[in-house]
Amino acid sequence: MTASYDIRPLGEHRCLLGESPLWHPDEQQLYCVDIPGRQVLRWRAGADVPDVFPQDSEPGCIAARAGGGLVVARRDGLWALGTANGQMQRLAEPPYDPARQRYNDGKPDAAGRFWIGALSDAREPEASLYRIDAAGAEPQLGGIVTSNGLAWSPDGRFIYRSDTKAHMVWRHAFDVAAGTLGEAQLFARFTPRAADQPLSTYSGRPDGAAVDESGAYWVAMFEGKRLLRYAPTGELLEDIALPVRCPTMPCFGGADRRTLFITTASDKRPADELAQEPWAGAVLTLRVDVPGLPAHRCSL
Repeated sequence: MTASYDIRPLGEHRCLLGESPLWHPDEQQLYCVDIPGRQVLRWRAGADVPDVFPQDSEPGCIAARAGGGLVVARRDGLWALGTANGQMQRLAEPPYDPARQRYNDGKPDAAGRFWIGALSDAREPEASLYRIDAAGAEPQLGGIVTSNGLAWSPDGRFIYRSDTKAHMVWRHAFDVAAGTLGEAQLFARFTPRAADQPLSTYSGRPDGAAVDESGAYWVAMFEGKRLLRYAPTGELLEDIALPVRCPTMPCFGGADRRTLFITTASDKRPADELAQEPWAGAVLTLRVDVPGLPAHRCSL
């Protein structure tokens, strides 16, 4: 169950809060966001430092856009980013009060709809998971504190999601033609950290996730210093120790989709922790045996 990999940082760049890694299916390049840094980042092949696309508002997640470039989900709504020239174009206003919430984790489904969950700044159960298409944003689930962990099964019949504060991952039946969710089934549950519990004994809470071709669900455990791989049945297959306390999200990329990229965080971490973890905030890389699923394109 415990697995060992050759884990390395992708260059010298460090994010405050790296998130939403994306291997662009057309450009064949890696992107991610730095949320408090208000940046979209792109790593060209062989480059040690990324290209930076500055943002006027915190970007929660990104998606490849049909026709080219990216869709950026920011606190202030949805934007198209032209990756050839850096030009930004507003696509939609946010469906929530941006003084209290922002977009967080999100991915397109196979039909091109953008599913994005929001985050409550007050960490109250007031956020929602939205389905967004040309008709607008429709809330599909409510009562969420921090929406995370979105990923689909290889056949598209199931969708995974988590609420990070709740320490739970759920799986729903998914109808791709209608864009609807079935009832939630608990997939994984984790023990919250007690008030006096040292971090060294805390397993972490579920953050971003990805699915490989076998249907296994890979989830980053924030503050748990590890990455978990689950079978579709819910059986824990691998527990991968990481060299940083706060991984945020994995994605598969490279020409064979067998390189796993993991974004991480350094923002607001204790000084002694950062002194021991020089890779905090880096994008970590490792090679895996089973390829991941390619990213869908957003039709907005």
